[in-house]
Amino acid sequence: MVPLSPSLTECEDTVWFRHSDSLPAAARGAARQLAHRIGLLPERAAEVALAVSEAATNLRRHAVDGAMVLRVVRTDAEAALEFVTVDSGPGMADVPAALADGYSSGPTLGIGLGAVARLADAFDLHSLPGRGTVLTARFWNRTPAGRAAAAAGEPVAAGLTRPMSGQDMCGDAWAVRPVLAAAPASAPAPAPAPAVPGGRFDWSVLTDRAPRYALSPVPRDPSGGFVLMLCDGLGHGPLAARAASDAVAAFHRCAADRPDQVLAALHRALRSGRGGAVAVALVEPAAARLTFCGVGNVSAFVVDPATGTRRSLPSAPGIVGHQLPTPHTVRQELPPGSAVVLHSDGLTDRWRGPDVPGLFAHLPVTAAALLLREAGVRRDDAGVVVAKGSW
Repeated sequence: MVPLSPSLTECEDTVWFRHSDSLPAAARGAARQLAHRIGLLPERAAEVALAVSEAATNLRRHAVDGAMVLRVVRTDAEAALEFVTVDSGPGMADVPAALADGYSSGPTLGIGLGAVARLADAFDLHSLPGRGTVLTARFWNRTPAGRAAAAAGEPVAAGLTRPMSGQDMCGDAWAVRPVLAAAPASAPAPAPAPAVPGGRFDWSVLTDRAPRYALSPVPRDPSGGFVLMLCDGLGHGPLAARAASDAVAAFHRCAADRPDQVLAALHRALRSGRGGAVAVALVEPAAARLTFCGVGNVSAFVVDPATGTRRSLPSAPGIVGHQLPTPHTVRQELPPGSAVVLHSDGLTDRWRGPDVPGLFAHLPVTAAALLLREAGVRRDDAGVVVAKGSW
């Protein structure tokens, strides 16, 4: 079991690479560009490019239906580059041996997965013979701020989005933010403001898709609670992506933590666009409790890995931004060690935790990638977010 912390991150600049002969060169070039954009030191950028090349070369040589995703991961003050590789086989019969120094199954760059693991600040590998492999690696800067971000531990929630085949933009988006401590009655409401160094950045800001709003300086609630949001913008392409990014921006502006109030705020924000299906979950680890509210064709589950039980949380029919029904709030106790999963209809809901041994024993992003591999469909945008912690 990978240790998790209450830390939360945002993800942006997601780029997918499909299996092809040009995969290693394309991924390496994109990794260098992203590393430069987020200000990684030259030595660290070179390490990232080497690790990406090794993983991409392994994917091209050995994988069945392989893909790699590169993205930027941010805290409030620092950025890292993360990559995830996903394939459907052949898998590894002996994972410890594959991570040993000097191990090679063919002519790659020669540094091996063990070296990739040492270069990365976070490394996670799930592999089953005949089923495939998911590998996650994250690289923070070699600066005091970067080391502090790496030392903060793994976030309790993470997700992945993937555009449908033939599209460059994805209409699904997810976000997470902490529950804030009660603000003084005289505290001013958030007002539009430009992003400033050290403030929170989200995907909608860096892609210029939605106005930037300043965050209130109210501190986080000490209970460690957090709010998850998944939006599936109506349709596909740029307009669906705009609706999803507007939902992310509105989610971060909203000071409410109750899922029904968050949905109401998103409904107002999405009126001028296509709208979408939205799921919002308030997770309270100290109370081992989940409060959920969803509208549209989005799926939500609480999964108990110990028993294999998967409890579905219902969403109401409607479209956030156009037809918001009377909210139906569901409260669910969280069994010890359970996981919360939200996903769009770009994944079928026929997956079962016991069918993928070790699914929830890994990082949330690795679990999200496994679910995307097992249940994702190519004819639709797909988005999934997983939360798991010590409740």
